[in-house]
Amino acid sequence: MVLEIIGTIVGLVYLWLEYRASIYLWIASIIMPAIYIFVYYEAGLYADFGINIYYLGAAVYGWLVWKYGNKGQNQTELPITRMPKRNWLKAGIVFLVALFLIAGVLINYTDSNVPWWDAFTTALSIIGMWMLARKYLEQWWVWIVVDAVCVGLYIYKELYFTAGLYALYAIIAIFGWLNWKKLMKI
Repeated sequence: MVLEIIGTIVGLVYLWLEYRASIYLWIASIIMPAIYIFVYYEAGLYADFGINIYYLGAAVYGWLVWKYGNKGQNQTELPITRMPKRNWLKAGIVFLVALFLIAGVLINYTDSNVPWWDAFTTALSIIGMWMLARKYLEQWWVWIVVDAVCVGLYIYKELYFTAGLYALYAIIAIFGWLNWKKLMKI
């Protein structure tokens, strides 16, 4: 429970930094999953456990892309943009493949009692994290869905602080979308 509370606090800092489109969100993106690896494993949320390992690597990738991903355009940081239409089908395919692979692993190799919900939030989070690393405005909509589903999942698993954090994430994600839309150079 102590780790869950610390993870919640780091998550709030992360959310504030993401809302502001601050590159420093990636520091919290390293700390928070390092904590939640233990929380989710103990709760039997094995896909969430696994996604946090992915988040650690994605945080390093995101930091590098935000910091250096736009150097060729004489800018110091990657700008907020809309996701190109050609990427939507690819993202959908990656989501479906990840969903079925993760659910299959959870069903066949773990004692998870929520394999499909755990796989759904994990697969969609993979897409959301990639979209965040590319600084696509629409990443906020992915997180709204993930966060809303996670609230129910975490209440079911009696992770009440984490459920509260994700409820706040869902609400703030709406405001984050509005803020990023304002920050985006149209």
